[in-house]
Amino acid sequence: MFCCCIFLAVSLLHSLCLFHVSGYDRSCTEYPVFTPSALIVKYGDPANVTCVVCQKDCSGDVFGLEHAVGKVTQNGTTMFWTVDRLTEWDTYLMCYYNNDAGDQCGSTVDITIYQPPESVSISFVNHTGMMFENQQYTLQCSVQNVAPVQSLTVTFYRGNTALGHLQSNHSEEKKPVNESFTLNITRSREDDGAQYWCEAKLELGPAGPQRPPVVTSEKLPVIVHYGPELKEPPNPDVITITEGDTLHLNCSSVGNPSPSYTWTLPTNSPSYSGSVLTIKSVGFEHEGQYICTVSNPIGTVTKEFNIDVQGECCQILPGKRVTEDQSQYYFTN
Repeated sequence: MFCCCIFLAVSLLHSLCLFHVSGYDRSCTEYPVFTPSALIVKYGDPANVTCVVCQKDCSGDVFGLEHAVGKVTQNGTTMFWTVDRLTEWDTYLMCYYNNDAGDQCGSTVDITIYQPPESVSISFVNHTGMMFENQQYTLQCSVQNVAPVQSLTVTFYRGNTALGHLQSNHSEEKKPVNESFTLNITRSREDDGAQYWCEAKLELGPAGPQRPPVVTSEKLPVIVHYGPELKEPPNPDVITITEGDTLHLNCSSVGNPSPSYTWTLPTNSPSYSGSVLTIKSVGFEHEGQYICTVSNPIGTVTKEFNIDVQGECCQILPGKRVTEDQSQYYFTN
C-alpha cells in the first residue's frame, strides 16, 4: 500500500511538471508563441527561431528562453534564438514567463533534425547464382546513416514500376541509424533483363524542404532462367500437302538459356538442327512423322508433325466424291 502511494505521488508530480512545461496551467491567460511553430533543420545547418513571450500578461519580470545550444538575444518580451551549426540531436527550446499568480506559462517548439541517407544499396537476401521462373526471392534495400528514420519511406522498383512502399518501425529514434527493408518477389520470364532498384525518401511534411531528400540505389540487373516454350500453336493430327509444294515445319521456341533443336525425321531423311524445317519440293519420300525436340538446361519440350503427301490428281475437293470405277479420278458431286 505504501509503495502504491509513493508511485501515485511521483506520477502526480511528473504530471504537474509536464503541465507547466507544456503551458496548460489554468491561470495562464496566454502562452509564448514561436515563429516558426516548428523547426525542421538539416544536420549541421544554421537555424533560428523567434519567441514572443507574451502580449498582455507580462507584468512580472521573470521570463526567458531555455536552450541547450546556440545563443539568445532579447528585445523587450521578444526572444531571438540562433545557432550557426545545429548538431545536437536532442535540442530543446522552451519559452516561458511567470504570471502574477506565480505560475510558469511556457511553450516548446518542435525541432526535427534530419540527415539524408549516406548511402542506399539493393541486393538479394541469401542468394547467389542463377534465378529461375516461378521461384520466390527476397529483395533487400539497405539505408545507411539516416535520421529521423520514422520519416523515411523506401520504395522498391522494377524498371519504372513501383513494387511496394515500406516504412520503419522505429518511431522514437532521433539520431541517425542504419535500416534494412525487405520485399518478397516471385520471378517470371517477363522479368528477364529487368533492373531492380530502391529509393529512400525523407517525408518531412509541409514545414520540411520543398523537395524531400531522396537517395537511390544502384540498378540491379537480373537474368531469369526458364525452360523452352513453343511459340506456335499445336499442329493438327495430320498435315496434308500436295506433292511438289513447299513444306514448312515451325518449331520456334523461347527459353533462357536459348534452346537447341533436334529433329527426328522419317527413314533415310537427312538430320536437321534448326527451329524451322523447310522442304522446297515435297515428294512421297517425305511422308511420315517428324519430331522436334527443344531443350535447354532447365527443361525439354517436343512437337510432332505427321505429314501426308498426296498427288495433285488424288486430292478430294470439298463437296466432291470419286467414282471408284473410273480410271482417271474424275470428281463428281
